[in-house]
Amino acid sequence: MSYPPDPNNPYGQPPAAPGYGYPQQAAPGYGYPQQAPMAAPGYGFAPPVPQSMPGLVMTARVLLFIIGGVQVILAGFCLIAAAVANDAVNKTTTSSDDWISSIGHAAAGILLVIGVVWALAATLSITLGAKFGKGGNGVRITTIVYGSIASLFGLLDLIGGINTKITVNIIMGLIWIAICVIWITAMCVREGVNWFNRPRY
Repeated sequence: MSYPPDPNNPYGQPPAAPGYGYPQQAAPGYGYPQQAPMAAPGYGFAPPVPQSMPGLVMTARVLLFIIGGVQVILAGFCLIAAAVANDAVNKTTTSSDDWISSIGHAAAGILLVIGVVWALAATLSITLGAKFGKGGNGVRITTIVYGSIASLFGLLDLIGGINTKITVNIIMGLIWIAICVIWITAMCVREGVNWFNRPRY
């Protein structure tokens, strides 16, 4: 016959601690993976990765290709004009017309330099547009610098047109400035920054 243990008996078994002999649940997080705490909205999250090129960036890319094509045409025109002018001066001038020959060769040289500048600008425009798909932050910064420098030429054309009252110069200056503003804006808005800073695998 067994009796329940007397709690006042100093020789008896001490009462078992609650849960003694049974597996105890480990302290939260000890030996078990914990679920990450939910971050507050807007904090601790990376900006969304754009899946396709944003519209304004695409517009800037198309404008780069268009301007590059126009610059190729202008470069070709200047180079051909320089060659024609140089050939005409060589055929029509004589030794007594040295000053005319000097002016003709100088004009041909200026046209040649302008043609080379247009060709370099066309190369830059088309290269930047082509790199919009896979290019990184360097392409974005180069486009901003290119647009800023190009806008100065548009501003000079606009001021010259206003001073000389030549409507074509005023219109071309305004169009060129607007295109440069689109380039710069597309590179500076959040969607453009996220596009060029997106991870590439």
